[in-house]
Amino acid sequence: MAKTLRAPMRGWLSSLDEVPDEVFSQRLLGDGVAIDPTGDAMHAPCDAMVVSLPDSKHAIALRTEEGAELLLHIGIDTVALAGKGFEAHVAVGERVTTGQRLISFDLAGIAPLAKSLITPIIVTNGEAFELSDVRFGREIDTGDLLGTLAPRPVVPTQVGTASGTAPVVPTKVGTASGTVPPEIPTSVGMTDSSAVGMTDLPEISRRVRLTLEHGIHARPAATIAQAAKAFAAEIQLRAKGRSANAKSAVGMLSLGLKCDDDVLIAASGDDAEQAIAAIAPLLTDAEAQPYAVEPQTPVRPEQLATDGRVRAVVASRGLAVGRAVVFREAEIPVTEGGRGVAHESAELERARAQVREHLTRMSNAAHATAREVIAAHLEFLDDWELVAAARRTISKGKSAAFAWRRAVRESVDALRSLGDARLAERIDDLLDLESQVVQALVGTARACVPALPERAIVVCEDLKPSQFVALDASRLAGICMASGGPTSHVAILAAALGVPMLVAAGPAIFNIADGRLVILDAENGVLHAAADAEAIGAAERTLLARQQRKQVERASAQLECRTADGARIEVFANLGSLAEVPVAIANGAEGCGLLRTEFLFLERSSAPDEAEQRREYQAIATALGGRPLIVRTLDIGGDKPIPYLPLPSEPNPALGLRGIRTGLWRPDLLRTQLRAILAVEPFDQCRVLLPMITDVAELRAIRRIVVELCRELKRSSEVSLGVMIETPAAAVIAEQLARECDFLSIGTNDLTQYTLAMDRTHSELAHRIDALHPAVLRLIELVTLGAQRHDRLVAVCGGLASDPLAVPILIGLGVRELSVVPASIPQIKALVRDVTLESAASLAQAALQLESAEAVRALVREGAHHAAKVTS
Repeated sequence: MAKTLRAPMRGWLSSLDEVPDEVFSQRLLGDGVAIDPTGDAMHAPCDAMVVSLPDSKHAIALRTEEGAELLLHIGIDTVALAGKGFEAHVAVGERVTTGQRLISFDLAGIAPLAKSLITPIIVTNGEAFELSDVRFGREIDTGDLLGTLAPRPVVPTQVGTASGTAPVVPTKVGTASGTVPPEIPTSVGMTDSSAVGMTDLPEISRRVRLTLEHGIHARPAATIAQAAKAFAAEIQLRAKGRSANAKSAVGMLSLGLKCDDDVLIAASGDDAEQAIAAIAPLLTDAEAQPYAVEPQTPVRPEQLATDGRVRAVVASRGLAVGRAVVFREAEIPVTEGGRGVAHESAELERARAQVREHLTRMSNAAHATAREVIAAHLEFLDDWELVAAARRTISKGKSAAFAWRRAVRESVDALRSLGDARLAERIDDLLDLESQVVQALVGTARACVPALPERAIVVCEDLKPSQFVALDASRLAGICMASGGPTSHVAILAAALGVPMLVAAGPAIFNIADGRLVILDAENGVLHAAADAEAIGAAERTLLARQQRKQVERASAQLECRTADGARIEVFANLGSLAEVPVAIANGAEGCGLLRTEFLFLERSSAPDEAEQRREYQAIATALGGRPLIVRTLDIGGDKPIPYLPLPSEPNPALGLRGIRTGLWRPDLLRTQLRAILAVEPFDQCRVLLPMITDVAELRAIRRIVVELCRELKRSSEVSLGVMIETPAAAVIAEQLARECDFLSIGTNDLTQYTLAMDRTHSELAHRIDALHPAVLRLIELVTLGAQRHDRLVAVCGGLASDPLAVPILIGLGVRELSVVPASIPQIKALVRDVTLESAASLAQAALQLESAEAVRALVREGAHHAAKVTS
């Protein structure tokens, strides 16, 4: 029978992949979840019995009436605290009820002493029970629904040998103080010491003294169990009149073995001697390193940079270390000739229905961002023009697969003919859908993605959204693509799930050997393909330090953000839908600094009317709970064409009808949107942000429309009107714009592109487009100086606001609002709290004197390194 599990503590719910210990992240003890705690107590997630509680009180094992075994492990390496900061409220053998307090802990006291406070909750007998219905990536309170624990289909279970010859039988559970009364359910792997004869073969044994500093806790237990499973022999650890199967980590944990305890290793079987030789050092030697650096396969240096580095474009920020999985997808072959119009037409409908059902199932199980991508695929699947084009080809005697591919490729060619590389995300979606429908038609059962090893870094030409969703997220560490762009749907998916991703890396990445250990630096836009042991070790240490820092940042994310000397800096979120609001608030967003309204206009055949827009904006405003909502008017044109708004043919769409120019060209769409925004209650919560303003006349024209609409709607006051600074022209006349508007918001992505005259999606140039280029910084300074003369606030809502290295410089230049991706809010707030206005201004002025973005980044890193040394 399924059992509901409740959250045992307050905190942030994450996957086990977030745990900085491979015993848990690699599921060596079993699958489960992890919680970054913000509370100070562990409670029972369900009715159960306590079967193990070490003297250190940092962990507790429970067993439900149905037989499911749970390990709740507070923090990582907290066994080393020897109970300091922990207080147990229950004892071994006690029955507990859902919500009952099990262990209290001093969160503030143990945080500086522990490797990490992230708390794994593990189903240790996963062969019999599984945890499902878990929604990761959210704040959770004690008692909230965590998931469902249900038994797997019953099959005879064998334990004790690699081949499984010994049946599981009920036995007593050993504890540190003796044996638990018989009525207490047992842990698999525990037996009485009287059970001497394990097989018909003679038993051999070796006695050792346990020298592990903290005895047998989670990590050594998992290591021993993994080593034991490599042998056919039956292996037991015996001590203090009790014994445990060495292939059961939970059984060994229940022994309660401490440093200096005498342990007998007993084994029987053909390889018993080898098994003991392998197990004994694990009881006496230091614990193994979590990630061994193996000899590296040589990289062909002529195909890569001389230092083995590949420059690329950051699509999803982060750092990863893992094995390269080189993936090349072959096109599915199709037959051109059909078997009759009726047959092929029916086949096309069958395949579309199959794909539609599959996408719907995926959508129901996916997170919010993935659902939006899947919704776009469903729109394409039923696109009238695509389907009609395929049917016309079928009517000429062609097969359904050939016809569908031709229809999709014609649409792709039409998009490519527009000459804008940023349309790649639409092309990727179409090709993804082509592959899904063709595969359904041809009936191939080929794997659409490769099987991944632990901590895999996928190296590929491109990756379709459906392929990304199909990857094993528990094993995926990062992605590096030869092509693709930072605004593609797969890039959005990667960012939403926190998967570091590089794009536009070029063909050199295919000269990296499959299985090679690499470093993916999706912060500086580099794939290190020839990293040595020292570099890999340094990256591993950086990842661990970040995990610990992340816990501290999340704990203070909800506090008002001020610099170290008290200056108020607002940290808002960039949003693209209602679904993103809860995540932003959970991460500490103080408002929405940029609502991209394009989500309402794309992937449809007609524009949303005023009522639909009003409902969406009102829902987002309500979800923000009174926090400011800055709504950018429709930014259509250039890289975001829509079928019902055919724009004039343009040789360079990026320099044509974009942003507010499109709005003034189609004032009916603009007026409808402005009316919907002005209808949101309360009236002063919303502010309007105008994209791609390049002169004061455009701003004045919009102001006149707003005044007129406010009069129509009987609004007593005007809405706050802001201008996006996205071109050098707007930056140069920022003072004149500030005289006419209420605030300025800098879009650093476009500002950098137009300043450096480089397309940020161009694979040969994209790595050179860095918003910390001194030329861009000088334009930002122009904006803040112009705004200060009219007492106007300056925000940054572009990608630079989410760049940790940029934060002190932006503050030093006079920026007082940062609007960032929701996941970055805790980190950005923490960075702001570490700077003073004086130090930030000094750093900014020094950066303005440098010659390149690389020099600016080096300057900031050196300053951070110096500050860290002074602090320590």
